[in-house]
Amino acid sequence: MSKYYTEDHEYVFVKGDIATLGVSEHAQEQLGDVVFVELPEVGVTFEKGDEFAVVESVKAASEVYAPVGGVVVEVNSALEDAPATVNEGAESVGWFVKIKMANPSDVEGLLNVEAYGAHIAD
Repeated sequence: MSKYYTEDHEYVFVKGDIATLGVSEHAQEQLGDVVFVELPEVGVTFEKGDEFAVVESVKAASEVYAPVGGVVVEVNSALEDAPATVNEGAESVGWFVKIKMANPSDVEGLLNVEAYGAHIAD
C-alpha cells in the first residue's frame, strides 16, 4: 500500500486502483471532537480537487477535497452513527470513502509520508 497526503491534510492510501480517502491524524487533532461527517453515496464520481465530504467538529466545519478522482465504491457508514471514530483513528477506522481511481497518476505531486511529516513539523 502506498500512502500520500495533501498539504491540506487529506490522505490517500492506494492499493491497486482502489484509493482510501480521509483526513490525516494531524487534521483530526486540529479539528478537535468530530461531531458529524457528511459523505457521498456509492456510485458518485468526482475529479481530483472536488469537495467530496464535510467534517464538523466542536470547533468548525471543514470541506474535504479529493486528492484523486474516481468513483466511490465504498463509504464508511460507521461514521454516520459514530463520527468520533475519526478521532479514534483518522488513518485507520476513521476512513471516509474508498474509490476506484480514474487516473492513478493523480497521486503525482502529492506528499509522501516523509514530506508530509516535514510539512506538519513547520
